Amino acid sequence: MDKNTIVGFVLIVALLIGFTFLTRPNQEQQIAQKRYQDSIEALATKEAAKKAEAAAALENETEKQSADSTATFFQATKGNESFTTIENDLVKLTFSNKGGRVYSAMLKKYNGQDKKPLVLFDKDDVKMNFCFYNKKEVIETENYYFQTVNKTDTSLTMRLAANESSYIDFTYTIHKGNYMVDFTVKATGMADKLSPSVNYMDIVWNQKLRQAERAFKNENRYAYLMYKLDGAETEHLSEMKEDKSSVTGRLKWVGYKTQYFSSVFIADQNFEKSELKSKLETEGSGYLKDYASNMTTFFDSKGTQATKMHFYFGPNHYKTLKAFDAGKSDRDKLELDQLVPLGWSFLRWINKVFTINVFDWLTSLGLSMGMVLLFMTIIVKIVIFYFTYKSYMSSARMRVLKPQIDIISSKYPKKEDAMKKQQETMALYGKYGVSPMSGCLPMLLQMPIVIALFMFVPSAIELRQQSFLWADDLSTYDAFIQWNTHIPFIGNHISLFCLLMSLANILNTKFTMAQQDTGQQQMPGMKAMMYVMPVMFIFILNDYAAGLNYYYLVSTLISIFIMIGLKKFTDEEKLLAVLEANKKNPKKKAGLMGKLAQMQEEQERLYNERTKKAKRK
Repeated sequence: MDKNTIVGFVLIVALLIGFTFLTRPNQEQQIAQKRYQDSIEALATKEAAKKAEAAAALENETEKQSADSTATFFQATKGNESFTTIENDLVKLTFSNKGGRVYSAMLKKYNGQDKKPLVLFDKDDVKMNFCFYNKKEVIETENYYFQTVNKTDTSLTMRLAANESSYIDFTYTIHKGNYMVDFTVKATGMADKLSPSVNYMDIVWNQKLRQAERAFKNENRYAYLMYKLDGAETEHLSEMKEDKSSVTGRLKWVGYKTQYFSSVFIADQNFEKSELKSKLETEGSGYLKDYASNMTTFFDSKGTQATKMHFYFGPNHYKTLKAFDAGKSDRDKLELDQLVPLGWSFLRWINKVFTINVFDWLTSLGLSMGMVLLFMTIIVKIVIFYFTYKSYMSSARMRVLKPQIDIISSKYPKKEDAMKKQQETMALYGKYGVSPMSGCLPMLLQMPIVIALFMFVPSAIELRQQSFLWADDLSTYDAFIQWNTHIPFIGNHISLFCLLMSLANILNTKFTMAQQDTGQQQMPGMKAMMYVMPVMFIFILNDYAAGLNYYYLVSTLISIFIMIGLKKFTDEEKLLAVLEANKKNPKKKAGLMGKLAQMQEEQERLYNERTKKAKRK
């Protein structure tokens, strides 16, 4: 670009800037322009409001015209909403005559964060609509007013009446000491008013799940829409994202669960053609998820057979839910206990057979939940002590051979001799009957119990709102430092039990690494990596239940004491003497250890052959 071109561009830019400045409206012109723009926007707002009012009026007029005197339940379109309550010792249910539905459910034995009896849902949190059919109309119960008949303290019949002899009854019954609500739908005198060819009714069930615990994130990870396929396993929608599913199979039940409580809808004749949806709610809204289920179930319009259904409004307590399957065949079992997340397959079996029974036994002694977790941790450590001891002794055997390993390391200081050093080290271990792998198997065998407890503790409703030491609720985090700003990966607080547990794990790592110092060269960075995980616990478990972090803290401290005790009571000179005796009288290894020894010998043989061939050349 030459000089003249550059000057030309500069002049053009200068002209544009000057023109913009000179043609800019003055202050009075700017005020007038703003007033004009505001008047345009106000006029547009008024026009939009008029159109909305006209549309609403047209919709109301259409509804009035459709609700004519020929409608099956015309008289039931008029009325005022009223409420009726039934209750037992555990639950209090309120029903609305508008739609004949459950309006609210309150659990008497559990409290919300306000220390008042816990309300699962209320008012607009829930929607229940049943659809019946004839040739000229769809009868949606949410649009009609029911009559309350046959009311007792624990039962209620709500009637949608066409006339005195033609009606549909919704009957709700609860029983003493039970969270289950029996629900039947039965038609009387409706054969000529409903379509005889339609043997089903459609159901729309929506519910917004209230946040019942302090920690939104922790509670939300256990909240999901769950359903039981007839003759198959339970499944659920994603708890981490919005999700939906079109289920073609027959369902025994659909459940809306949070961490500790559930609303479950059960059909004796099963649900079919189910459309299930889960929507996430934002933190601070007071809700976790918004669930919706559209499904179909059996209905006899002639009234010869009732539709039998049930609601469960109650806690996710394993034995409470398991009791509903007592005496039933495998085919008829509801498996509501699956609402309690105890882990998959073998882990769940450990929790059902061992963990829950030990926990319930300790609880029955009248101990505080903190002491229950303490004694439970001790019992678990006793159960897995054999594996801990075997793993420790494996490391101890290699540790007493460290002086000889150091001699081998000094013979092969170069990196290219790493294979020779490894082979000679393994040969040394073989002579003394020591296997580096023998310590791994005991550690692996105790892992299922450790992981099973990780699944159990956050699911134990008994920990809910139970205090211990500085933690006022073991089922949620125990913040001792809080701030207003949300920090990624850490949130807005530091949990004390989580911090102490992480520090204990750093100490345990130090002891473990000293215990496992056998003289063998470690991978670069391995030592630093061993300390990374305990630090990461602060970020991973900071939002988890205080009871879980407390359990891991106690478990880690006991592990440290066990390691110190084993080291103190292990005579390493006697252990070395035993190894020397093994060296003089070698025993043939069997099983896995024998196979590993054979592989090592074969590796050494091949290496020696290659070395000899290389020397010949």
